[in-house]
Amino acid sequence: MTPRIVVANLSVRLKSFYRERSAMFFTFAFPVILVLVFGTIFTKPEHLNFDLPVQDNSRSQASARLLEALATGNAFTIRPVPVAVDATQYAKEHRLNLLLVIPKDFEALQRQRVVGPNAGVPVPLKYVYDPSSTSVNTKIQLLDSIVAAANQKATGNPPAIKLFAQSILSERYRFIEFFVPGIIAMAIMTSSLSNALNMNAELRQKGILRKLATTPITRADWLASSIVYQLILSVISTAAILLVSFFVFDVRLHIGIWLPLILVVEVIAFVGIGMLLTPFAKEAESASAVANAFLFPMMFLSGTFFPVEMMPAFLQSFAKLLPLYYVNEALRAAMIFVDDAATLRNFGVTTAFAAIVFVAGTFRTRWDKDL
Repeated sequence: MTPRIVVANLSVRLKSFYRERSAMFFTFAFPVILVLVFGTIFTKPEHLNFDLPVQDNSRSQASARLLEALATGNAFTIRPVPVAVDATQYAKEHRLNLLLVIPKDFEALQRQRVVGPNAGVPVPLKYVYDPSSTSVNTKIQLLDSIVAAANQKATGNPPAIKLFAQSILSERYRFIEFFVPGIIAMAIMTSSLSNALNMNAELRQKGILRKLATTPITRADWLASSIVYQLILSVISTAAILLVSFFVFDVRLHIGIWLPLILVVEVIAFVGIGMLLTPFAKEAESASAVANAFLFPMMFLSGTFFPVEMMPAFLQSFAKLLPLYYVNEALRAAMIFVDDAATLRNFGVTTAFAAIVFVAGTFRTRWDKDL
């Protein structure tokens, strides 16, 4: 090994890296930004503070005391729910992961458990919950602990209050069922955006894109072949995820016409983003850094790995600006809830975004300017 050659080669690499300002930013600044973003998400306050929608059908002194106990120490922020609505349907429509229902005869039942035919029988309290939310377990545990503390203060045995759970879903699902559609969306996003960006950047650096102007291939031919290529990869990837999930974890999801439609629109959307980002990747080496700058925020802020409601309010608003959020919502609505209205709504947002970025990416694809 010759030290002079090593130093000379190192000097060339450092100078090249310094000239590629986008690579410098995404190498050094981007990880710092991620630390700041996810530090904000996962830094827990000293006291838990959750919203707790409550349908108080009793509206009595007994229910008021219970609500006061639930709000003690800022454990829960009570959000009243109208009495004249179905609690389960209300939770679905308003995307609530936990809703407590206080029965109309709550105060009377509390008196009867002390004296009367129902003496010693605990008062039932029902909560409606969404098992697709991972944060709901923490809220349920907190609710259980507050009720247990209230039972300790009450006289008599068995407990004065007993909680009963009711899922907003007609079937019982595990978290893996909610996880799989998010993984499908993430895999297609990563493949479509990274492949489009990396391939265009490499061909641009080698001067091949400029030479394509002298060939019979048109921009439409080029883009169509890119879309079909990514669709083939997406179908294989989706099939592999579904098969492994079925045979290993016995995951059973609804596979209908919505799935291929969503896949096609997602591929078009992220191929379009890849085309738009190509001018920012001056060299093939910086293409991955540019791609990661868009992939990682969408991957972690769009509800793929953890629910959006875990994040601060400003990040929840930001998440709803990301296309992957709507792809995740569309896939889960179609494959788990079988909710055509929700699927159509999220599919429509994804389609509109795909049309905009793909048309914009098409105009940026110019052979004579090497993109």
